Amino acid sequence: MSTIAWEKVFDFSDYSELLALVHNSLWAGALLGLIGGLVGVFVVARDLPFAVHGIAELSFAGAAFALLIGVNVVAGSLVGSVLAAVLFGVLGNRAREHNSAIGVLMPFGLGLGVLFLALYQGRAANKFGLLTGQIVAVDNPQLVSLAVISAVVLVALLVVWRPLLFASLDADVAAARGVPVRLLSPVFMLVLGLAVAMSVQIVGALLVLALLVTPAAAATRVSSSPFTVPLLSVGFALTAMVGGMLLALGSSVPISPYVTTVSFTIYLVCRIVARWRRPADRPEAARPAVAEIA
Repeated sequence: MSTIAWEKVFDFSDYSELLALVHNSLWAGALLGLIGGLVGVFVVARDLPFAVHGIAELSFAGAAFALLIGVNVVAGSLVGSVLAAVLFGVLGNRAREHNSAIGVLMPFGLGLGVLFLALYQGRAANKFGLLTGQIVAVDNPQLVSLAVISAVVLVALLVVWRPLLFASLDADVAAARGVPVRLLSPVFMLVLGLAVAMSVQIVGALLVLALLVTPAAAATRVSSSPFTVPLLSVGFALTAMVGGMLLALGSSVPISPYVTTVSFTIYLVCRIVARWRRPADRPEAARPAVAEIA
């Protein structure tokens, strides 16, 4: 790699001055790491990574349409995410068995988003940021919006955490115990939609999985405890998000390659750690024991 190319990737010459400009972005990244790590536990447990990507595409379409007509991009992203979440929630468990429905909606959402961006005549950076993320675009109103969404998601997760985790791991047993499994599915999809809408604002629509799936998947490689997995997942997501932002600060490269690289590195390390452990000590299928939750 040439010196010029390397300086585009890592350049810390004016780092202290640049750091003062991204306080809002770092706070937003921390919020996103917290929410992504917690929601990701259920995404992995319910086997819904494909749904995350589908919601992200419609969230991108909503944000692109909002950008086109000159309204709040966060609001547009939320509308797209919630619309997708409601649709997937109505599908319920069938979305896990018949991913073709999500596969049909994904290119539709991406196509709409590309159409809206093609019609948009504003700054090219705004277009690119919706796909790959932006590090300096978080202003005070947007940070407040993200904080409010985070609070809503946290409260919802606190209310439904135990029954939702139970239903995610063994829906039949949970239903027999009186857990409202059918109701929890659309509720979680709405929570997931809000989390995806947050993620699109920071890391872009194409790389949401790096925060809503990879940290939780890494955590489940090294633990099966229903208490340890969420803590590890949040820690990994925060490390990827904030660490990626700090690495991206001194470069002309978008934030997404840094976040995804840190996230993937954490996952690889966790896989290596899991292989080093004795077979009897490894978490089988990386799923918490139902008996610990029931």
